[in-house]
Amino acid sequence: MKLRADQTGERGLPMPLWLQGALESAQAAVISALVVAAPIFVVWATAGFQNGATEVLARLAGQSWLLIHGVPLLLDTVGMGATAQPQSGVLSLTPLGLTLIPFLLAWRAGRRLARASYTDQLWQALLGSSLVYAGFGLATGFICRTADVGVGLWSAALIPLIPFGMGMVVGARREAGSWSRLIGVDAVAWLSRTSQHSRWAGSYLGSAVKAGFVALMASLAMCCVLLAVTLFIHWNLVIAVYEGLEAGPFGGAALTIAQLGFLPNLAVFALAWTSGAGVALGIGSQAGALGTAVGPLPSIPVFAALPAGALDFAAAALVVPVLAGTLAGWWFLREGENHFDEWLSIKIHARWFTATASTLVLGAMVGSIAGLLGAGLAWLAGGSAGIGRLTDIGPDPLRLAVFLAVEVAVGVVIGSAAGPWLERQQTLRESELEPASR
Repeated sequence: MKLRADQTGERGLPMPLWLQGALESAQAAVISALVVAAPIFVVWATAGFQNGATEVLARLAGQSWLLIHGVPLLLDTVGMGATAQPQSGVLSLTPLGLTLIPFLLAWRAGRRLARASYTDQLWQALLGSSLVYAGFGLATGFICRTADVGVGLWSAALIPLIPFGMGMVVGARREAGSWSRLIGVDAVAWLSRTSQHSRWAGSYLGSAVKAGFVALMASLAMCCVLLAVTLFIHWNLVIAVYEGLEAGPFGGAALTIAQLGFLPNLAVFALAWTSGAGVALGIGSQAGALGTAVGPLPSIPVFAALPAGALDFAAAALVVPVLAGTLAGWWFLREGENHFDEWLSIKIHARWFTATASTLVLGAMVGSIAGLLGAGLAWLAGGSAGIGRLTDIGPDPLRLAVFLAVEVAVGVVIGSAAGPWLERQQTLRESELEPASR
């Protein structure tokens, strides 16, 4: 990273990094707030709210801004004026698709700040931006809390820093080119001082983590395809729910935007369904490839695409994580970093044993990493929708981790075993095509 003096004050002096970070974060906060407020304004313009007072809409926009950052909202029907069976609950179901808005804005800001900083000065820009963004969240929580929607001020100040800070760090790393350069460490010099076994272990663990990430992303990609197919097959039921709501064109558009915001959540739900771990759609409702027992659901169009009834071949969906693990095992073989197998072969001169042991260890490691990553996604995608039965939505992180780890591990063993044969087949095809290309 290099210091560039293009960010200057009135006298041509370089702008202090903490001030530049503060301006970048303020810009990101305002833009994300405007994006969230736009659909609310559209619904208000079409008389979609019973109470269209300006302060009410402004508080609703602020509460929505906090929600997309993961800040839980405390709901109380007593404050809403409910006359029967007052209840309270927590709205913590975060639309991860809308969380990408502040994340991407922070990613852009992180790149700009890294471009304007030396490595040992980047902390100044990150500190200034974090303080301003936390202040924006604190002010939003203080202004937008009401009798029926409570907001914890500490949560409003600190939780928005998680997606914003992640975006800043990823953007700065993108500009720096590596994590070591981002924190000012010469990775080459540090590695040269370590032993050969340490370098082997580091390369092996790093490749295993990457393989686990490959398995998770492949599983999610295939689950997204299955989700799209399910929506296409049940499109008539989805349209029927839209028609029954009679929300009008602008209300329907706002509802569609809200559902698109939860699209990443639905992808994680599809992963849980496919793995057999299942996904909760309210207290007492569980849907999964190994069994489905779902109670009454709210009139949300996307819920109409949920597979229902007797599903004779639903268990076949369990093959999706296995296929993803097979791809990860093949990828690890092509990466060429199976140093544990090399070390074990040096210690034990029995290839049948070392090959079997190293493959099983690799499957266990990659499966565990994919399971841990899946558990993190399940924790992010799930939550509570407020009050009533819908206080438990999403997959259980521990259950998903176990199911996903086992299935991916099986796939990794298959991919590692079939990898050499696949490589030989690819080499033969390339050798057959080589004379024709000449």
